Amino acid sequence: MSEPEIIAALRLQAIPNIGDITAKKLIAHCGSPSAIFKDKLHHLTKIGGIGQITLKGLYDSAYLEEAEAEYEYIQNKNITLSYFEDQDYPAFLKHCVDGPILLFTRGKINLETKKIISVVGTRNITSYGRGFCEDFIDQIAPLDPIIVSGFAYGVDITIQKLAMNKGLQTIGCLAHGLNQTYPKAHKKYVSKIEGNGGFLTEFWSTSNPDRENFLKRNRIIAGLSKATIVVESAEKGGSLVTADLANGYNRDVFAVPGRTSDTYSKGCNDLIKHQKAQMLTSAAELIYLLGWELESKKEKETIQKQLFPQLDKTEQSIYSYLQMNGKQLLDTVALECNLPIHKTSSTLFTLEMKGVVRPLPGKLFEAI
Repeated sequence: MSEPEIIAALRLQAIPNIGDITAKKLIAHCGSPSAIFKDKLHHLTKIGGIGQITLKGLYDSAYLEEAEAEYEYIQNKNITLSYFEDQDYPAFLKHCVDGPILLFTRGKINLETKKIISVVGTRNITSYGRGFCEDFIDQIAPLDPIIVSGFAYGVDITIQKLAMNKGLQTIGCLAHGLNQTYPKAHKKYVSKIEGNGGFLTEFWSTSNPDRENFLKRNRIIAGLSKATIVVESAEKGGSLVTADLANGYNRDVFAVPGRTSDTYSKGCNDLIKHQKAQMLTSAAELIYLLGWELESKKEKETIQKQLFPQLDKTEQSIYSYLQMNGKQLLDTVALECNLPIHKTSSTLFTLEMKGVVRPLPGKLFEAI
């Protein structure tokens, strides 16, 4: 994309009344961002749903000056810019009607894989939520997915740190420009994330982490991914907004269930209750429901050999029970082996990866 076209696209972003949907209509009608500013106002107002009030800032030179200043900043700070019609624009986000016309990234983001998962949740993560995140990353790591989150306190930074520890790529979606870090306490994670993925935003260097920006940011988290997982949430919160947005994009949405008495499980339980999310208790369920599998038998055997050399006590208990009792339901295995459901589910997945247990339709499992 040429410099004049980039500046024209930035100029469109700068105009207050022109959002991404309107900007895309104008670009489609005129053929390019720069062509918009060469057209006559009375021609543009003939485009369906666009009036003079929306376009009143279109010819204000102040927005051109702002765009030129931002372009200079981008060039000087080695920020990567992606236009919504470019090949390097995130594939899933390209299908979202309100996806940003421009994205700014920093780091080593590689979106070639289609295994992209957004994980969100409360800033007040509990030991239950942390335990789920740990088990989830342990079990999903062999598939080498990209983990997307919001770089906030709680679930966000927990899942991103765990992903990095496993060598997985992680992307932090920001509600402000790339010239700052929010929250400031997370500055110590910036360089490591940039080495294991990076940061992505639609906001300029002049944008601060204002409340409304977080709500806009959530649509990018939802749009980037094949699936969104809500780990923990109170009855209200940004994670539930992200889940609604993902549903609106026809993406898979999952929620981790919890006790009805737990404050930070109420939002997840409500999503499941109202059929806005599928219940998720393990990575195995996600892999099964999304139809993801290891790419080859050889790869699977290599992972088994490297990561699972032997059965631990819990694995041996479940394997022995299935050997003796044949096909069994997940709930039955958990009850008979005196284990919580989430632990049973994750252990069964481990055993599946070792090649000693196989899942069957209807949440049945059997020893091989």
